[in-house]
Amino acid sequence: MANMNLSLFGFFMIFLFFNLCLSCPGSQKQALLQFKSLYLKATNSSSDDPLFGLYTWNSSSDCCQWERVICSSQSNSSDVNVIALYLDTLVLTPMYFEPILVTSRVLTPLFRVTSLMILDISSNYIQGAIPGHGFANLTRLVDLDMKQNNFTGSIPPQVFRLRRLRFLDMSSNELTGGLSQEVSSLQNLRVLILEGNRFGGSIPEGIGNLRKLQRLSLRGNSFVGGIPSSVFQSLKELQDLDLRENSLSMVIPVEIGDHLTNLTTLFLSDNKLTGGIPSSLQKLDKLETIRLENNLLSGEIPSWLFDIKTLKNLFLGGNNLTWNNNAKIVPKCMLSQLSMKSCRLSGKIPGWISTQKSLIFLDLSENQLEGPFPEWLAEMDIANIFLSDNNLSGSLSPRLFRTLSLSVLSLSRNNFSGELPENVGDALKLMILMLAGNNFSGEIPKSITKIYRLLLLDLARNRFSGKPPSFDPDFLLAFIDLSYNEFSGKVPVSFSLDARILALGSNNFSGNLPRNLTNLSKLEQLDLHDNNGITGEFPRFLSQISTLQVLNLRNNSLQGSIPDEIANLTNLRILDASSNNLSGNIPARFGNLAGMIGTPRTFSSTPDLFTFSIEFNDLIVNWKKSKLGLSSYNLEIYSLLDLSKNRLSGQIPASLGSLKGVKLLNISYNNLSGNIPASFGNLENLESLDLSHNQLSGLIPQTLVKLQQLTTFDVSNNKLEGKIPVGGQMDTMDDPNYYANNTGLCGMQIKLPCPGASPPPAKPQEGEKEEPYWISWQGAVIGYIISFLLTLVILRFFGYYEALPPLSQQRRRRRGNRRNSLRSVF
Repeated sequence: MANMNLSLFGFFMIFLFFNLCLSCPGSQKQALLQFKSLYLKATNSSSDDPLFGLYTWNSSSDCCQWERVICSSQSNSSDVNVIALYLDTLVLTPMYFEPILVTSRVLTPLFRVTSLMILDISSNYIQGAIPGHGFANLTRLVDLDMKQNNFTGSIPPQVFRLRRLRFLDMSSNELTGGLSQEVSSLQNLRVLILEGNRFGGSIPEGIGNLRKLQRLSLRGNSFVGGIPSSVFQSLKELQDLDLRENSLSMVIPVEIGDHLTNLTTLFLSDNKLTGGIPSSLQKLDKLETIRLENNLLSGEIPSWLFDIKTLKNLFLGGNNLTWNNNAKIVPKCMLSQLSMKSCRLSGKIPGWISTQKSLIFLDLSENQLEGPFPEWLAEMDIANIFLSDNNLSGSLSPRLFRTLSLSVLSLSRNNFSGELPENVGDALKLMILMLAGNNFSGEIPKSITKIYRLLLLDLARNRFSGKPPSFDPDFLLAFIDLSYNEFSGKVPVSFSLDARILALGSNNFSGNLPRNLTNLSKLEQLDLHDNNGITGEFPRFLSQISTLQVLNLRNNSLQGSIPDEIANLTNLRILDASSNNLSGNIPARFGNLAGMIGTPRTFSSTPDLFTFSIEFNDLIVNWKKSKLGLSSYNLEIYSLLDLSKNRLSGQIPASLGSLKGVKLLNISYNNLSGNIPASFGNLENLESLDLSHNQLSGLIPQTLVKLQQLTTFDVSNNKLEGKIPVGGQMDTMDDPNYYANNTGLCGMQIKLPCPGASPPPAKPQEGEKEEPYWISWQGAVIGYIISFLLTLVILRFFGYYEALPPLSQQRRRRRGNRRNSLRSVF
C-alpha cells in the first residue's frame, strides 16, 4: 500500500513538473492579452468580473496556466503552443436585458495563434461578417464552434479550406446566401451544423463528398429545391441527418433509403416538403428516429413504417397526411415517442398503441377520435399525453393518475364529463394539466394541492363549482386559468408566489378584491372580468404589483374613481375596466403609462417555457365593436385602454396623446365633456378610437389625419360640430352611424356640405373633352375685336362716320381703347 501511494505521488510530481514547464510563446500571450483588452472595451466589462471568465489572464503569469486556455507540445518537438481556446459565453447577459453586441473585429488577435486546433467562440453575441482572411491562418483547426452569435453575410471560402476540420457549428446566427459547393473540400468533417440561419438556395451536391460526415443539421433556414441525390449516394457513414425548420419546397427523394444505410436519425421537420412518404425509407434497417412533422406532405401514412424494427421515435403531425382507419397494424418496432397530430384519425384510439410498452410521448391531438379514454391507455406509464381537440367523451379513470411518470396531460376541447377523480393528486410528477373546454363538473379535488411540480393548470370553460383549492405559496404553479366556470365566494388568492397568469373571469366571485393579491409579486396577467359580484372601489394596492402587464376588470360592479397610482404600473400594456360604475376624472397621469407609450421588449412567459407547443387560452377583449381573443403567443404586440361604459366625467386628458403604443382607445358611454384633444393625432399605432355617447363638443381635431393605422372611428352621440377632417385614413371613416346625433357635423364622409363652402367646379360630362384654360381668355380677346369691327360698320351705315374726329386722332383713340379693353380682360 505504501509503495502504491509512493508511485502515485511520483506520478503526480511528474505531471505537475511537466505542466509547470509549459510556457506559451510570448507572441501568443500578447495576442491573447490584446483580445482580452478589445473584448473588455467592447463590452464595458471589468477585468476582475468573475462572469467575464478572463480574470486570470494577466501579463505576469504564463498563458498556459490561464483559464479557458489549453497548451501542448508536439510529440517531436519541445515547443509549447496554445492549441485550444474555450471562449464561449464570456459575458452572461441576464434574460430581461438586451445582449451586448460586439463586432467581429475583436477576433483579429486570435488569428495570430496559428497553432490553434480547437476554437470555441459560441454564445458571445458577436456581430458582423466572418473574417475569412483571419481564419485562413488557422490551418490546423480541427474543431470550430461559432454558434449563437450574430454573424452576418455568407460563409467565407477560407473556412472551406480548413482541411483538418472535423467539427463545424455555425448555428443560430444571421448568415445568408447559399451554401457554397466548396463545402465538399472539408473531407474530414464529421459534424456540420448550420441550423437557425437564413441560408437560401438549394442544398449543394458537394455535401455528398463528405464521406466521414456523421451529423448534418440544416434546420431553421430557407433552403429550396430538392435534396441532391448525390448526398445519399456517398454519405455511407452518416449517423444523423437534421434538416428541420427550413423552408424547403421539394419532394423527399426516393434514393434516400437506397444509400443512407447507416442512418439512425432523419430530421426533416418544419419545412415545406411535398409529396408522400417514400417507400425507400423502409430499407433503412438502422433508422431510429423519423421526424417529418409540420410540412406539406400528403397521401396515406404507410403501414410499413411500423415494420422498421429499429424505429423508436415517429413524428408525422402537422401535414396533409391521412390515416387508413381500417389498417391492421402489428408493429415490429417498440416506440418511445409517437406523434400523429392532425392526421385525420377517426373512431376509437387505435388499440395497437397498447403494444408499445416503452411509449413515453403520445400526441393524437386535432383528429376526429371518439369514445372513452381507454382503460389500457390509463394503465400505460406514459409521461406526456396529448389528446386535445377530438370528440372523446366519458369520465376519466382514477387509474390514469396512479401512473408513475405522468408529466403532461392535455385533454382540452373534447366532450369529457363528470367529476375529476379524487386521487388526481397522486400524479406527483404532473407539470401540466389542461382540461379546458369540456363538461367537467363538481369541485376540484383538494388532492391536487399535493402536486408540487405543477406549473400550468388550465380548467377553463367547464362547469366546476365551489371554491378553488388553496395552493402552497412555495409551490411552482405559475399559470392558472379557472375562467368560465361556476366558482363562487371571495376572489381566491391562495396560489403560488411564482404565479404569473391568474385568469378567474366569468365566474360568480363576489366581494371586494383582496389586498393579499399584492403577495403575487410576479403576476403579469390578472383577469377578473364578468364577475358581477365583485364590488368596492378600484383598488389602489394593485399599483404595487410592478410586474403587471395585463389587468382585466371588465363587467364588474366596481365604483369610485380610478386611482392615480395605477400610472405607476410601468409594464401595464392592457387595461380593461369597462362596464363598471367608475366615476370621476380619467387620471391625467395615465399619459405616463410606459408600457403603452412604446412597444416594450417583452418575453412571453407561457408556452415558450416548454419544449413542445401548448395552446393557452386567449385573452377575450372588446375589439372594434366585437369580442376578440388575443392569443397568449403574441399578446405582447397588443396595447389597449378601455374605460367605456362607466360614469366618468370631466375632460379627456391631453396627456393620453402620449400613449403612442396603444392600438385601441375606448372611452365611450361616459359623461366626458370638453374638446377632443388635438394630441390624439400623436397616437401613431391607433387602430380603433371610440369616443361615442359622451358630451364632447367643439371640432374634431384636424390632427387625426395623421393616424395612418386607424380603421375604426366613432364619435356618435356627442355635441360635436364643424367640418369632419379630410385626408389620410379620415377619408375612409365614412360610415354615417359613427357621426350620428351630433349638433352640427358636416363633411364629405356623411355627404353633408358645410355652410359657406364653395361648390366644387362642374366636371365635364362623360364623353366631353375639357378645354385648356387658355382658350377662355383667348376667346374673349377675339370676341372683342369682332365686336369692335362690327360697330364701325353699323356707324358708317347710319351716317355717323362724318361726325368722327380726324383719322389720326381716331386711330390713337382706337388703340387706347383697345389697350384698356385688353387690360380689363386680363
